[in-house]
Amino acid sequence: MYRQHNGEIKGGAKYTRAYAPCELVYQEKANNKSQAFKREYEIKQMSHIDKLLLI
Repeated sequence: MYRQHNGEIKGGAKYTRAYAPCELVYQEKANNKSQAFKREYEIKQMSHIDKLLLI
């Protein structure tokens, strides 16, 4: 997935390809795609300070 976002392989996000390279600073496992999207939403709602504490 990380390589897709950086445009190294096909199927990456257009935004991250345009502003590459991206750096992975945090990762966690999810049981399925739905849970992963929910957790991503939770993280996006966090304050900048909370995100820094997370990493």
